[in-house]
Amino acid sequence: MTWADGFDEQAREILRRNDRGGYTIPTSGLYPYQWNWDSAFAALGFAQFDLDRAWCEIETLFTGQWTNGMVPHILFHAPDEGYFPSHEVWQGTGPIPSSGISQPPVAATMARLIYERDPEIGAARMEMLFDKMVAWHRWFMAWRLDRGAVCVTHPWEAGRDNAPDWDVAMAAITPDGVGEYKRRDTSHVDSSMRPTKYDYDRYIWLVQRGARLGWDEAAMLDGTPFRVADPTMTFTLLRAMRDLAVMGAALGRDTGEIEGWIKVLEAGAATLWNDDLGCYDSRDVRSGTWAGAVSNASFLCWYAGIDRPEMRDLYRDVLAQVKYGVPSLPPSDDRFDGKRYWRGPVWGVMNLMIALGLADMGLTDEAEALRASTADLVAQQGFAEYFDPRDGGPAGGSSFTWTAAIWLGWASPNAQGV
Repeated sequence: MTWADGFDEQAREILRRNDRGGYTIPTSGLYPYQWNWDSAFAALGFAQFDLDRAWCEIETLFTGQWTNGMVPHILFHAPDEGYFPSHEVWQGTGPIPSSGISQPPVAATMARLIYERDPEIGAARMEMLFDKMVAWHRWFMAWRLDRGAVCVTHPWEAGRDNAPDWDVAMAAITPDGVGEYKRRDTSHVDSSMRPTKYDYDRYIWLVQRGARLGWDEAAMLDGTPFRVADPTMTFTLLRAMRDLAVMGAALGRDTGEIEGWIKVLEAGAATLWNDDLGCYDSRDVRSGTWAGAVSNASFLCWYAGIDRPEMRDLYRDVLAQVKYGVPSLPPSDDRFDGKRYWRGPVWGVMNLMIALGLADMGLTDEAEALRASTADLVAQQGFAEYFDPRDGGPAGGSSFTWTAAIWLGWASPNAQGV
């Protein structure tokens, strides 16, 4: 047995340990429910040793789909007092107790990678999922666009909770009436690695506003202080559209509507180019203000099939500032914090998506270097939620599902490739 074989078995054991029967939690204690994009990455990990369980993960996620097509970012399958805010705070209106917002739509892309491992089995499973994925993507197109770019209505919707991309919009919120609440996250993880109370007051204010409005999209859009056009959502949806179109064509489905959406999103992505920064950036829709952040989400442009020479140069500059992977914010930014969630740390799942994009652009050496860097990081520090990009220090939750999953599906020397 090689050292990689041992890490493979550790990763499989993490997925089995976090399996709750049809869905996987990110890690016990800190995240005791099914999270949307975590689950899609978990499926990629399961696909390396249990293809049926991989498809089941995605199918279970879509059992929580709302009638309007939205797939929530959290499904509260079983009560757990260790997490806040609970469904009682969210008051989601779907078939399963849930949150009222979505998350980066990576499910179609992960489904395509799993589909390609066995197209015969994949075709049968995608037949049941295809229309549901189209409905989810249609919901994004109906309710989340500004000039063709995809917006978020809550920082949690982007998956990058406390990124500097939201600072302007968050500052516009006065969280009156939030009341007293007890955070659970800081009982599991050191508070220096988590969003601040300033952030949480505004997170909860936005949740309470949505619940008060019954998660009616039109009502929430009217007068919202938080609406940010975001590279994460725009690039992940654009990639997901391309992958869904490929699978739809293989299934003999009409993909004309999807092809039309791809053109809209390509035009929308162009509106995220910040000339002053020389980078794809988040744009606050209400004020028109740029975030001015070179984030790891900026480099998802390649994952979406979009390339600019400036991004290649910038990528090399950012990597030169750190030891491991692509930081969520480079150390040269005065907002950088190497261990505080999305204000500096490196995330394995973001590295995976960036590497997929690099490979698609023909930058195979860069893609392999990023894979090897991520593999070294995990081999040295374990399956943490995220890491300090300067020294690799582990941070956040431990025995983390999506880190184990991307190890099995991509980073491990034994991975069969994606």
